[in-house]
Amino acid sequence: MNFKNKTLWITGASSGIGRAFAIELSKKKCQLILSGRNKGSLDQVSKICKVNGSSTLVIPFDLGDENSVNLAAHSVIDKNLNIHGLYHFGGISQRSLASETKLSIDRKIFEVNFFGTIALTKKILPILLKNKKAQIGVTTSIVGKFGFPYRSSYSATKHALHGFFESLRIENKENGLIISMIVPGRIKTSISKNAIDKEGNSYNKMDPGQDKGKTAESTVKIIVNKLENDKKEILVGGKEIIMVYVRRFFPSLYYYLSKKIKPF
Repeated sequence: MNFKNKTLWITGASSGIGRAFAIELSKKKCQLILSGRNKGSLDQVSKICKVNGSSTLVIPFDLGDENSVNLAAHSVIDKNLNIHGLYHFGGISQRSLASETKLSIDRKIFEVNFFGTIALTKKILPILLKNKKAQIGVTTSIVGKFGFPYRSSYSATKHALHGFFESLRIENKENGLIISMIVPGRIKTSISKNAIDKEGNSYNKMDPGQDKGKTAESTVKIIVNKLENDKKEILVGGKEIIMVYVRRFFPSLYYYLSKKIKPF
């Protein structure tokens, strides 16, 4: 994927990895559609992107609200923009035991992380497929590769994203659609602070492991490079990434080590 002069839509662009990704991508001199819930933060990102030489369009919406997703999609479709890339960084994390979490909270996490993401994809997919080569980048997590304590529904949504988008990739192998699964480990962002607890309230704490994680700025440099090379799976993070390989190749060792995993 050559990003220069391409029109690229980024969700979750108001904070964290999504914000850093938008700023890094703006150095490629492209047209960016920036989305998230916080318009004020998106406007700030937009200013930085413009300084870097890219044009921007700010489209705020809520991934957890199907009507909001549809309105955002149609507002872009009505502008007849030829979208070459769709990059999903929007989402919400969790900090609660499965046994104590209300089912309504499980559903909320799925609405944001899974259904909102695939809803926008389905709306924009016809535009992407008109291009000879288009790209979708989907941010999951290493806990989309294995279960993790206090992240039951969050982990489940990330597993679901792998299943959906890997299927979509195979279905469109003849259509020039590139799908890259972005799999971060512990990245130093506010994801733990913005996570929700068993009642749906903000967790509002920085996990010690998260606080020691790779910076978002260094993370996105790797992601952009891998996307430019059309990598199907992009693992990025610190030493915790090794657990993905342990789970794949040494399951017995993984089951032993998983008992010792610190959830925070």
